[in-house]
Amino acid sequence: MSEKNEHPEAINEDNPMGHPEEQPTGTDGTPKFGRLLIVLILMVILIGFITFASEWLYS
Repeated sequence: MSEKNEHPEAINEDNPMGHPEEQPTGTDGTPKFGRLLIVLILMVILIGFITFASEWLYS
């Protein structure tokens, strides 16, 4: 029984199992965390504002 390989060009010394190439994560290969970081900072500021406003209003 012989094994049939679907992608013979993918097999080399660096990729002996024939896995597909990894997808790029960004334009230069680095993950994009800027937008998420900005949203998280804005949410912390909003929660802080709500906390101080409720303390001022109810005390």
